[in-house]
Amino acid sequence: MARRSSAETKATILAAARERFAAEGYDRATIRAIAADAAIDPSMVMRYFGNKEGLFTAAADFDLRLPDVAALPRDQVGTTLARHFLLRWEEDEGMMVLLRTAVTSEVAVERMRQIMAEQLAPVVRRLVPDPEEAALRMGLVITQILGMALCRYVLRLPPVAALTHDQIVTWLGPTLQRYLTA
Repeated sequence: MARRSSAETKATILAAARERFAAEGYDRATIRAIAADAAIDPSMVMRYFGNKEGLFTAAADFDLRLPDVAALPRDQVGTTLARHFLLRWEEDEGMMVLLRTAVTSEVAVERMRQIMAEQLAPVVRRLVPDPEEAALRMGLVITQILGMALCRYVLRLPPVAALTHDQIVTWLGPTLQRYLTA
């Protein structure tokens, strides 16, 4: 078997970690199981990521790639964000890993909070200059985004899972709009 480069080894570990965390959650996933899935020694996982929390943080690291709301017509912010988040949930495995594990793990909850604070908060503050009001509105937006993702992708509730993208945007967009601009 050919030796893997450092970058290839890290990528292999992260792929195995994402699968294991998604399947078993943070608490039940082990470094040994992840290393076995990646066909490497557990010490290599520790070498690259330090500990399980470091590995989880790396596996659940993603860029929301939020659109510049300042460039949007104000009345289209809600529908644009609804469509954007819907597509991000479907294209980024890291987001699904984080959502699934956040249901049972405080480490995952904290990671979710950190990502939202670092990436979504600045977007909301562009629309809502008052810091306290912006924090409240961001929290309300998150309830809708995470609720939709949980019901559609994790719980797979039939009525929600069956909706088309356009239907979801039609339902969710006005709510996000109201939370951000009303």
